[in-house]
Order: sequence, then structure tokens, then C-alpha cells
Amino acid sequence: MNDASIRNHIEALVAEEKTLHEREQTDAEQPAQEPLEADRERLAQISLELDQCWDLLRQRRARRDAGEDPDEARARDVNTVEKYLQ
Repeated sequence: MNDASIRNHIEALVAEEKTLHEREQTDAEQPAQEPLEADRERLAQISLELDQCWDLLRQRRARRDAGEDPDEARARDVNTVEKYLQ
């Protein structure tokens, strides 16, 4: 994956996230719980995937800045990405 394709994937995830947030507001007004819960689960998945994508972009930039091949950067597992100290 190159930087542009990672950014395109991020944009698609953000668009999906926005749609789900809008739908969640509408679903909250209706009695059906299953669609609302499914949307919340997907939002959580999107959040994790976005973190992985941003991490991969940062790795690629760091490798490029260090004179290394950015194509050797690999997406890290969710546990690694989510446990970074901020």
C-alpha cells in the first residue's frame, strides 16, 4: 500500500464513520436495538482500523525521513497500536 491508497482508505473509513454517527442519532429515536448495537460495533472497528492506518502512514514517513524504504513498513496489530503511550 502506498501513501495515497492509505489516505484514500482513511477517507472512506471517515465517511463511513460519519454516516454511522448520523444513523445512530436516527436509530436512537426508534425502539430497534439491534441496528443501533451493530452500528456501535462497526464504529469501534472503524476507530481501531483508523488508528492502524494512521500508524502505518507515520511509519512510512519515518522510514522515508530516515532514508529507508517506506514500502517495508507494515501495519501493526491492534494491540500494539492501541497500547501506545500518548
